[in-house]
Amino acid sequence: MKGRIFVLVAALIAVAAVRAVAHDVVEIHVNGYYFAEPATVRITVAVEPDSANRMLRIEADSDRMFRATEVELEGLTDKRIHTFEFKNLPAGAYELRAEVMSKEKVLGMATSDVVVEGSGAR
Repeated sequence: MKGRIFVLVAALIAVAAVRAVAHDVVEIHVNGYYFAEPATVRITVAVEPDSANRMLRIEADSDRMFRATEVELEGLTDKRIHTFEFKNLPAGAYELRAEVMSKEKVLGMATSDVVVEGSGAR
């Protein structure tokens, strides 16, 4: 019986440790899903501070249009919340992406979908 309790306690500790380490590197939030053409879409991005963080890239991607912007990050000392605007987006379905990158690779990515409705919408 003591052996089973020990194994159960060890398993619970391991799960708690994984949850503590497995946090989201980046989160994206948009107020709304539908927008009228020409749309101004405001995006809030939360980046978990980390010494490896060097670049935050935000993209708006549809079948007919692509826009992106990049912001340099300063690792642990950078702010957590970043805000962006994509102005005059034409009609279409967009995937918004936020990527946090180190010098060598993408550390985390978050996405959100929005629809801009108007005369050019399909």
